[in-house]
Amino acid sequence: MSVNVESRIVERGDDDYVDAAWQLKERIREEEGVLRQRRGFFRSAYRRSKVYVYVDRSKDRLVGFAAVRNDGYVLFLAVDRDYRGHGFGKRLIARVADDYGSVTCHARATNESAIGFYEHLGFEVRRRIDNYYEDGGDALYLKLGDDTIRDKLSKFLR
Repeated sequence: MSVNVESRIVERGDDDYVDAAWQLKERIREEEGVLRQRRGFFRSAYRRSKVYVYVDRSKDRLVGFAAVRNDGYVLFLAVDRDYRGHGFGKRLIARVADDYGSVTCHARATNESAIGFYEHLGFEVRRRIDNYYEDGGDALYLKLGDDTIRDKLSKFLR
């Protein structure tokens, strides 16, 4: 990890990084056609979540974030394209796995890169949900596997 990138936690109810997270999410939506939400829904869900963030201090730039509900469900996970391939997504999931016994999420059924990422980390597809998204898109419900997988992920926290 770059010496200029640091990990932070945004507690529930705080707005720290909400605008930067929205902008990152919107760049990904425009480039990749995923992570579609209404701004009001996003802001509300962000405020109700514990949010793990990575920030590049040298550029004052949000590298990535994971917004998580009380039960370990990942509402949003995003990593800036310029920082992908450096383990930030894995570290975000590892932080969530370290704090919660169970980690779950939904992924758009057509988002092969997200599904591949989650499966690589040990998530298992538990079910498919037709018409899950507002636009009629289908989703897969994923859950992180057993404790040995969480133990494997813990190395990314070191």
